Amino acid sequence: MARTETRPVITLRSTAGTGHTYVTRKSRRNDPDRLVLRKYDPTVGQHVLFREER
Repeated sequence: MARTETRPVITLRSTAGTGHTYVTRKSRRNDPDRLVLRKYDPTVGQHVLFREER
């Protein structure tokens, strides 16, 4: 399977300041801006916003 730059690997970092990260892929065509997802942060023990880090 060919790795293309249309779906790059991105790092999502917690906005709660805990330093917890998730790694995922995204489509640059559908989401050209920085991605923001609400995911679980185990350090805080609740769901918080995670922003794309470049």
